[in-house]
Amino acid sequence: MAIWEWVLEAYARPGVPEATLRLQDEHGQNTSFLLWAVHAEAKDPELLKRAAAAARAWDAVALKPLRAVRRDLKPPLPPFDDDARLAFRKDVNRLELEAERLLMETLEGLSRGSGGAAALEALEAASAAWDRPAPAAALAELAAALG
Repeated sequence: MAIWEWVLEAYARPGVPEATLRLQDEHGQNTSFLLWAVHAEAKDPELLKRAAAAARAWDAVALKPLRAVRRDLKPPLPPFDDDARLAFRKDVNRLELEAERLLMETLEGLSRGSGGAAALEALEAASAAWDRPAPAAALAELAAALG
């Protein structure tokens, strides 16, 4: 199954959205990178290092700026019309999702032929390759939600 289809199915599972949001907002993780690692069953340190570098670069250039704009557009912003602001916010949200998809598909291209790690093992390895690892309990929560 292609990674984006897998991510959409995974994200629909109970607990996955909440666990990924906590890892992102409370622990500074890139959830696209984490989900890719689970899908790829990634555990190779060199692959994870290259993938983390790509994710960090895309995070800085695309994901974080789009996320910040989307969040900043949530409350009313007088004198801008609320309907127009919310329509624009919806467009930004669509772009943010496309940026996440592009990242995951790019990472999938790096990981052809890798694998072998169970979900929790892949999450732990990916988190360790990130700037600062997330707490084990937060990673275990996502692994459990993913099934």
